[in-house]
Amino acid sequence: MKFNPTAVIESADGGAVAILNRNKPVAYLLRADQHEALLDRLEDHELADIVRARQNELLVEVDIHK
Repeated sequence: MKFNPTAVIESADGGAVAILNRNKPVAYLLRADQHEALLDRLEDHELADIVRARQNELLVEVDIHK
């Protein structure tokens, strides 16, 4: 990892690389696009939670032309 981190990332074949300290994971290394996709999915789940929480609320009709 010290000498060629790019090779380590590429050898993971799309998976995460665990960084260990005394044989215990302390961090995970992901490609930037994987990290962004993970954040997008997390945001989608959070928005879905908001929708579910509000699904039984009364609807308010709005006219943007007034």
